[in-house]
Amino acid sequence: MRILVTAASKHGATREIADRIAQRLGDAGHEVTCQAPEDVTSVDDFDAVVCGSAVYMTQWMSSAQEFVSRFEDQLAERPFWAFSVGMAGVPKHAPQDPSRIGPVLLRVRAEGHQAFPGRYKPELLNLRERSIARLAGAVEGDFRDWNAVQAWTDGIIRSLASDTE
Repeated sequence: MRILVTAASKHGATREIADRIAQRLGDAGHEVTCQAPEDVTSVDDFDAVVCGSAVYMTQWMSSAQEFVSRFEDQLAERPFWAFSVGMAGVPKHAPQDPSRIGPVLLRVRAEGHQAFPGRYKPELLNLRERSIARLAGAVEGDFRDWNAVQAWTDGIIRSLASDTE
């Protein structure tokens, strides 16, 4: 199958998750294109779509929201999965619970939505972002769970295989 993996990423962590998803799908024999949402001009050539976004203040980034809005009708006609990546460790010393990053309201029914914890690396942020993170008690570190990303992607692979049988 031809699969589009697209993700809005401000500081690279979400893009790296998208790349890992794309690689896993490709390793399973799918033809995968991975690009930023703002660079996608059509989804007509794809049999399935995976769209993700970094989450800020409980919202997907505007480029991911606009992607879903632009291709709403076409996404409804093919398998579609969504993932969100949120800042982990807020407040400081809190259990890492990526499901608490807030709801992502999509107008397209997704086969599944997964929330993944992200990465907080202060040197990548501007002063305003660092100030907000500091006030929220963010803990520096990379909280991405690559095993969870792989397991979720394997679920997509199984779903696509059952759709073609």
